[in-house]
Amino acid sequence: MKRPNPRNPLTYLFRTILALILLVCIGVAGFRVLEGYSLVDSLYMTVITITTVGFGEVRTLSPAGRLFTIGLILGGGGIAAYTLSTAVEYLVSGQWHAQWVERRERKMLDALKSHVIVCGFGRVGRFVAQDLQAEEVPFVILEKDPERMELTRRFGYLALQGNAANENLLEQAGIRRARGLVAAVDSDAENVYISLTARGLNPALSIIARANFEESESKLLRAGADRVLLPYAISGKRMVTMLLRPEVADFLDEVCYAGGMELLLEQIKVGGKSALQGLTLAEARSALRADVTIVAYKDPGSTKNQRPGPETRLMEGMQLLALGTRDDLRRLIQMAADK
Repeated sequence: MKRPNPRNPLTYLFRTILALILLVCIGVAGFRVLEGYSLVDSLYMTVITITTVGFGEVRTLSPAGRLFTIGLILGGGGIAAYTLSTAVEYLVSGQWHAQWVERRERKMLDALKSHVIVCGFGRVGRFVAQDLQAEEVPFVILEKDPERMELTRRFGYLALQGNAANENLLEQAGIRRARGLVAAVDSDAENVYISLTARGLNPALSIIARANFEESESKLLRAGADRVLLPYAISGKRMVTMLLRPEVADFLDEVCYAGGMELLLEQIKVGGKSALQGLTLAEARSALRADVTIVAYKDPGSTKNQRPGPETRLMEGMQLLALGTRDDLRRLIQMAADK
């Protein structure tokens, strides 16, 4: 009998169990027809024959019954032994746990919505995943390196192994339901392919790409990335800011990320059916009953931040940059959303 495929041992275990059940049915039918046993006696004889436990017969068998029993012993003993060995091998190997984890991850992937796909779990990808977890934003990691995949498991992150530019892998990651994608693999060329493929699958997706070289920025933007970050350039700017304006740098670090401070910066969009639509900032602040400061805003279709005043009127599609506590910002987000 063919040994189970290590990729799908459970299938072979089910097949051997099914074969064992079929053999029991044949044994019960044979004893009833050949010996005229009752259903219970036939089942009893079949079980003690297959398991070879050696209990006595219900009554003396006929020659035909003895030949049938011999065949049942030869067939049943082999199938029973193989079923037992397959079950033990399956449990001891730990493959049952791997399959259970795979099914659980598949369910988690199917349930993801408005999540972020992180392509690459290198130096940049790890910090992206860490910050997304701190912000309580659902995400899935795509990584082709086995060692890095093992690292995602140790961190407890949801991850898929493979090339992030592969359409099937992106579909498994739920790209059509995702809110954004971070292309953070080590190669600029791969990030270009990832951005191009992701943009084709989801035109509304927000794509942030990493670039190691300045000349790659234009290629990534043409491939579909919304924004391109050069880690070395950003590090240089941050170092200068920390050197010349250290308190400002510390404050921005705290409010821009989920740090220990109470104040946070949040980007909020005014919906078409929002309770805030048509109100001035002064009226909105009174209606909100929360201490939130609107630092800047963008009109729909504009790329420029503008300074707000008390008489600034809120309208559909306006992007607000708000500063406040987490609870106050949540109230503002609820009021700004479509009802």
